[in-house]
This record gives sequence, C-alpha cells and structure tokens, in this order.
Amino acid sequence: FDTFPETQGITFRIQISVKELLDTDVLLKLLFHLPVNYPSTPPDISVNSDQLTRAQCMDVKDKLLEQAKKHLSEPMVHDLILWIQQHLKYVIKQSATVCNEESTLSKGTSTEDGIWMLLLHLDHMRAKAKYVKTVEKWASDLRLTGRLMFMGKIILILLQGDRSSIKEYLILQKTSKVDVDSSGKKCKEKMISVLCETEVQSQHKRFQTFEVKEYSTWDELQKEFETAGLATLFSEFVPPLLK
Repeated sequence: FDTFPETQGITFRIQISVKELLDTDVLLKLLFHLPVNYPSTPPDISVNSDQLTRAQCMDVKDKLLEQAKKHLSEPMVHDLILWIQQHLKYVIKQSATVCNEESTLSKGTSTEDGIWMLLLHLDHMRAKAKYVKTVEKWASDLRLTGRLMFMGKIILILLQGDRSSIKEYLILQKTSKVDVDSSGKKCKEKMISVLCETEVQSQHKRFQTFEVKEYSTWDELQKEFETAGLATLFSEFVPPLLK
C-alpha cells in the first residue's frame, strides 16, 4: 500500500479483497489517516466499496472505529485490517438485519434467523487469565451474551445470539491457540464438548450481557440456570459432568 505524508500525520490507502461474502469477492477501499499522536488517538477511517451500499460502508467504518478504541496506545492498522477481513460478512449481515427488521417482525422469525443458544464444557484452562480475556473478546465481537461459569473443576460456557455468530464462535474456539500445554507452549483447545446447541425458546430468559462468574456450590450453579429458565438444560447436561 502507499503512504502519503501530510502535515497532520500520515494517510494509508489500502485495498483488500474479502472472499466468501454472498458468494462474491468484495473489494474494500480503506483510508486510514493517522493523527500526529497516533496510536494514543484512533485513526480517522473512510470506507468505500463498489459492492456495498453507502449505509453498509458506514457500518463497516463504525465497527472499525469501535475496534480501534480497543487498541489505543498500540499500533492497530494491521489488526483492524485482519479484523474486518474476518468479520465483514457479520457486519454486513447485521446491517441487512437492521434494514429488514420491520418485515421480519411482521412475518415472524424463521428458525435460521432466531436466537440460538450454545452450551460448552471445557476440560481445563491452564492460562486462565488469557483464556478468559479471549472468550470475553470473542463474545463481545460477535455480540453474544451469556456466562463463562466456573464451579470447582467444572468450566461451562453458555452463549446466546445469532446462529451465524454462534457457529463463528465455535470455529474460533476450535481453531485459535487459546491456551498453553503442559510445557507452556500455546495450543488449540482440544478438550471441548458441545453439550447442547438449540434455538432459544419462549420460556428461556435472554441474557443481556456476557459475564464471567465463579460459583462456590452446586446449588449456586443450578440456580443460575433456573433463573434463566434453563432448569431442564441443567438437569440433562450438567450433572453427568460430576461423574
């Protein structure tokens, strides 16, 4: 890419092609203007694409600026480019969802577009602090709510959100180096079980946030599920983990 020195910082013009979006390649033209006090101040960003509407370009810009705020005080342009390459289809899907909200409400929601729920069991976390931070970031990026739950040696992740986001989370969980092995070397998560993946029903309570919680007793953990209308889910999948 080219750099254009200016009196007030530097401007990067970058073109990237993002594949597998609605079966076509999308050419994104990104302009990053780095102010003099970058990276303490996020860059100005402009987004153009012949394949996207102006509103979608604005959505991409807004999401990139959101991400930029998470990287303050560290160089971020490269990270932002990688992020949008991985998440463009979700940004576009969400903007399309907003546009179609009225028609969706009148038609009723189809199974594919409904809110889904995922319950995962992890065997262990060696690098707990880093692992927890990673799970929180993924949940935030994919707009998933729920709980990361610790009770004794039991570790559960309960997520709610768009089905596509749930599937993307599973891919990240299985393909990213999220933990360390016994020698301290980064490794992928191999000891993970999908206990349940189902559509959220009317009796289930929606979580508004994603929280990390530790429970000192079995009753406390059970109560968390019961409060969310998930008593059946708990009794079916969680007690066997104690055996």
